[in-house]
Amino acid sequence: MNKDFQGKNEWAIILGGSSGLGLATAKKLAEQGMNICVIHRNLRSQMPEIEAHFNEIQTHKTAFLSFNFDALHPEKRSQIIIEINQKLGEKGKIKTLVHSIAKGNLKPMIAADKPILQNEDFQLTINAMAISLYDWFQEVFQQKMFAEDARIISFTSEGNSKPWQDYGAVSAAKVTLEAITRNIALDFAKFGIRANCIQAGVTDTQSLQMISNSDDIKNHTLRRNPFQRLTTPEDIANVVYLLCKNEASWINGTIIKVDGGESLQ
Repeated sequence: MNKDFQGKNEWAIILGGSSGLGLATAKKLAEQGMNICVIHRNLRSQMPEIEAHFNEIQTHKTAFLSFNFDALHPEKRSQIIIEINQKLGEKGKIKTLVHSIAKGNLKPMIAADKPILQNEDFQLTINAMAISLYDWFQEVFQQKMFAEDARIISFTSEGNSKPWQDYGAVSAAKVTLEAITRNIALDFAKFGIRANCIQAGVTDTQSLQMISNSDDIKNHTLRRNPFQRLTTPEDIANVVYLLCKNEASWINGTIIKVDGGESLQ
């Protein structure tokens, strides 16, 4: 099989790549010959299952790195980027930086029997699910690690414009993420960098399952989606792959809906 990125010594850094959209993206890009570096944060008890997925990625005979640490820690981030740069060597470059960090607080704004959203909840969620993209991007850029034609890809949701129960802090983070992505697209185009958000349809991931009314959301989605199914992580990974291809080089600074049309109604 002809692989689009085979032999090019191009890498993907995937922030949050041990499950869900990030893991599916790692598998798809490796399948197409891209070297993979996964940044993730997981408990030791979770690692056997995750290592099985990582072993699957390595069957594609591409280089693979994984780092299990808090991606929001500035000093550790700098240390890891140095390690990645050393692994790249003189000719290796970062083709794509994928942001799939899902760390935030799902709390209501008003409730009689449980905690409500506080200022620090917004700060934690927005920092983890939005500003962290900028922090990683800037450090990779300052180290001159990006390819001449690089792609920055982040994941947003329909919660960017519609209120969902307990989703206020995450919704604010998604809007911030989109704003950061647009400005990267504008300011760094002269360096050959393209930045876009994928607006994923409702996907049955661990993140969705943490939302209190997730079953209602899934049932509603099945009724309104023209294809009467949920979005899968593989659906999203396929579009990440397409956005990394040369033919997608003129797509920049936009939000791309990948939901089978469920947001039409």
